[in-house]
Amino acid sequence: MPSLSILALAAMFTAAGIAHFIWPAMFARIVPPYLPAPMALVYISGAFEIAGGIGVLFPQVRFWAGWGLILLLLAVFPANIHMALNPEAFSRIPGWSLWARLPLQFVLIAWVYVAACRP
Repeated sequence: MPSLSILALAAMFTAAGIAHFIWPAMFARIVPPYLPAPMALVYISGAFEIAGGIGVLFPQVRFWAGWGLILLLLAVFPANIHMALNPEAFSRIPGWSLWARLPLQFVLIAWVYVAACRP
């Protein structure tokens, strides 16, 4: 039986990935303008979130799924920076929380590493 930490990671990433397919336009808004094909990036990142979320449930692939999620968290970090630097484009979200997401990303990376990647 997977640990509570693994189950929480799986639920969080799988739900976030599914959300990319339910509300793709919302996620496309946070893609920095210098990146091409925002909708494609939303669908690709959503698929990887789902794959990683499910993958951490299986001990045989947990290590690789964890590293995939860490790489994904690093890959989407520019979107978090874009949001923090352009709060006027995200007026429904408190500005302080846009900045709080930046260090939170590293907390998530540490969580994934400890739960799924550590030997």
